[in-house]
Amino acid sequence: MTEYGRGPGSEPWHPEDPLYGDDGWGGQQPHVGQQSPYGGQPQHYPQEPQQQYGDWSQHQQGGYDQQQYPYYDEQGQLQYTDGHGQHIHGHGQPQYDQQYVGHAPQQYHQGTWDATGTHGHVPYAADPGDPYGQQPVAYGTEQPDFYGTEDAYPPPEPPGRRRPEPEPQPEPAVEEEEEQHPFFTGADDDDEDGDDDPKGRRGGGRGKDAKGGKGAKKRRSGCACLVVCLVFGGGAATVAYYGWHFYQNRFGAAPDYAGSGSGETVTVQIPKGAGGYEIGRRLKEAGVVKSVDAFVHAQTQNPKGDTIQAGAYTLKKEMSAASCVLLMLDPKSQANVVVTPGERAAAVYVSLDKKLGLSAGTSKKVAKAEYKNLGLPSYANTNSKIMDPLEGFLYPGTYPAAKGMKPDAILKQMVAAAKEEYATYDLAAEAKKYDLDSPLQVITVASLVQAEGKTHDDFRKMAEVVYNRLKSTNTETNQLLQFDSTFNYLKGTSNIHISESEINSNRDPYNTYTQKGLPPGPIGNPGEDALKAALNPTDDGWMYFVATDGVNNTEFAKTNAEFEKLKEKFNANSGN
Repeated sequence: MTEYGRGPGSEPWHPEDPLYGDDGWGGQQPHVGQQSPYGGQPQHYPQEPQQQYGDWSQHQQGGYDQQQYPYYDEQGQLQYTDGHGQHIHGHGQPQYDQQYVGHAPQQYHQGTWDATGTHGHVPYAADPGDPYGQQPVAYGTEQPDFYGTEDAYPPPEPPGRRRPEPEPQPEPAVEEEEEQHPFFTGADDDDEDGDDDPKGRRGGGRGKDAKGGKGAKKRRSGCACLVVCLVFGGGAATVAYYGWHFYQNRFGAAPDYAGSGSGETVTVQIPKGAGGYEIGRRLKEAGVVKSVDAFVHAQTQNPKGDTIQAGAYTLKKEMSAASCVLLMLDPKSQANVVVTPGERAAAVYVSLDKKLGLSAGTSKKVAKAEYKNLGLPSYANTNSKIMDPLEGFLYPGTYPAAKGMKPDAILKQMVAAAKEEYATYDLAAEAKKYDLDSPLQVITVASLVQAEGKTHDDFRKMAEVVYNRLKSTNTETNQLLQFDSTFNYLKGTSNIHISESEINSNRDPYNTYTQKGLPPGPIGNPGEDALKAALNPTDDGWMYFVATDGVNNTEFAKTNAEFEKLKEKFNANSGN
């Protein structure tokens, strides 16, 4: 027996034995009952002295060849075999010592020991060399079957037939799981198509992937992450930037200079109809204010801020917004020339000379020499008897006129403004409507209305007087306008007291007391109200008018008798 083998008895292989679970030496199952632990073959042990438990046999077994092994057959009878597995017939039952007299051998039924009979289990003395000898062994019905069940361990194999256990294989290294999303891996439609190509995947086309596949994926993943970080970082920065500006625009103070500005002056032109933001933008471009919002805020805080008019302003650079508003409200800062409605061209030339610091008559000479280059419309200056081609085309308004500017540049702006305003009306059609020859005559009528009328209601009645006197059916004045304003234009005066002898003796085309019809051209620069009145006169039959107070009160009459009464009233008011 081996060190961990069974004892000399017939007890089964103990489950806690290190060799428990081998396939056995024979690997065969017994026909009935419990599987033989030796497959029906005798178990060989090296020669060692057998521990005797009484007188089992009449013969001492000194070796494996002579050793006899007891076993129980299917009927429970004790049998013996020799060392070669041969059954020994006629061998007597083993002799028992005196201590076993009167005890029959235990019965073995269906692969288990029958401990329920009249004879109990006979214990054996412990073997000092048996590691399991100190443990009690029972063969009752409660003893489990270690070989006959489905989950039984296989019988042991002899040492010659045992195979060495395989050496434990090292666990494969766990690779870090890579991101599989196409966005991070850089996969595209071409990669997906490549999966369907077994040749490309399994053939010789793996050279590129085998060398740098994993590194390339990691590089693509890193680049993708970098792109994502840049996108989100840039988005966050953009949101923060515009959020900060939104906060500054809504709640923060607008950037502004301090003080009344530096010593350097600059001229800023403000166009007609410009609002606070447009004014502020022009001022910022010229370096006057630091920000548009600062100017708008200062303008709204000043009660007179909304009275800033169009024109040119002489200002200083780097002014605070508040001081800029105050200076623009001061007439001294306004480097402008103002053309009033009905003002004659001669008066405009004088104003330009003063604003530009030029000698008297300079602007008039420039106008006479350059009028063809100032942008007049084609219907202007169609009459050779016109005293001033620019008359009627220097549209009323405010124009920048700072020192250093040229007169012709300013005059050109005035002509452009008149041309733009007149273009809004179909003057050619209006001329035919009132039996006039050209758009220029419409402007001439408007200039007469502007010169003789005082209010908007006067303008419309005055326009009707003009059209009624121009009619060929006029028997009251015989198509003579008889306007003092035309004679005064001719003389360059504005007198209201003109002698009849002086008027009747003058035959100039501009003297409407002696010349029928309209004068050769406008006698002033009419404004918007006069022009609209000329295009929309009353239809009440007015033929005469008299400024009975000599200033503002104009009264109208339809007959000559009514006109004579108005003349008497005028003479009474004037002291004549």
